[in-house]
Amino acid sequence: MDRAELTWSQRGRLWLRLGIRLVLALAALLAAIFLLPPLLSLFMPFVLALAVAWMLNPVVRTVHQKTGLSRRPAAFLLVALLFCLAGGALAYFVYAVAGETLSLANNWQQIRLELESAGERVLDSLRPFLDALPAPVWDWADQLMPRVNGWLEAVIPEVLAGVAGGAGALAVRVPAFLVGLIVFLMAAYFLTADYPTLRYQVSRLFGGRARERMLSLREIVSGAFGGYLRAEFFLSVGVFFILLIGFLMMRQNYALLIALLLAVMDFIPIIGAGTVMVPWAVVALLTGEYRQAVTLMAIWGVICLFRRVGEPKFVGAQTGLSPILSLMSIYVGMRLAGVAGMILGPILCLVVLGIGRAGFFDGWLEDLRLAAADTAAILRRRP
Repeated sequence: MDRAELTWSQRGRLWLRLGIRLVLALAALLAAIFLLPPLLSLFMPFVLALAVAWMLNPVVRTVHQKTGLSRRPAAFLLVALLFCLAGGALAYFVYAVAGETLSLANNWQQIRLELESAGERVLDSLRPFLDALPAPVWDWADQLMPRVNGWLEAVIPEVLAGVAGGAGALAVRVPAFLVGLIVFLMAAYFLTADYPTLRYQVSRLFGGRARERMLSLREIVSGAFGGYLRAEFFLSVGVFFILLIGFLMMRQNYALLIALLLAVMDFIPIIGAGTVMVPWAVVALLTGEYRQAVTLMAIWGVICLFRRVGEPKFVGAQTGLSPILSLMSIYVGMRLAGVAGMILGPILCLVVLGIGRAGFFDGWLEDLRLAAADTAAILRRRP
């Protein structure tokens, strides 16, 4: 049945509601674009401390219940233990990666010669196929290695110089970093110790329905960011150790550095470690390094198996995000924010879908349906 036209009073209230909601949505979008990044940068120690308090709260509660130790000493011990372990592991990791990076920079000329030799062996192995191709293609292939060598000679020193310059700039910021670290440690302890009280005080600021909405929103956001991102992080850590163990077993030079770079690539949607490992294995096969080629493909196979088994367990078989929405969110995120957008795009899409399922947009949708029906009724009106 067609809806009748609204009265002018009803129509005015309807469009006023839509206008107010549109203004609020635009204001929220502009605030997220222009205000949220500087605010996050300013309050980053406290944001990270809140995340640590949120993760440690169940552990502190368990220690308090099992041992009878009051919450503040339990929070202090757990925060101190966590940062001692994490700080020691991070310090060793940074030291090892820095050592391999310096070694790579010092031995770059020898590595470049080895790469040239490998490229020539690849061309020699492909020569029977290239001979059957037209002369212009053969000429292009013959000029390929000099072009690649020229690119390596031009780009890699710039990259290494950029890394050295970044390290120098980072050294200048060390005092500010130490102050931020101290603030972060203190905030992590205070927030962990008083987490239940602070959460209760924040919940009292909202009424009954608003409190339910905030709890629902917190579950949605924590499920998308805290669940999905944390699960992908743990999967990438697992991939890193698989790569590191495999490279150490095959006695690969710069095993730690290469495993780290490939694990970072594996964390980025669409790309994955196979983007490098499969061509690497093909080149090893063409150059006669059959054992290396088989080992690389075996490592990649273990990574694929680990992800297929681990993703349903960590992330869940159903994320609520269809393949086309996932692809769109990755592409749009990449165009808007680069690599970070590729990672955060699907997560933000999951958040928006979860908010919609929770009914946060029901008022919007009902008003839009009502406005569409009223507009259709006006258009059907006979003159």
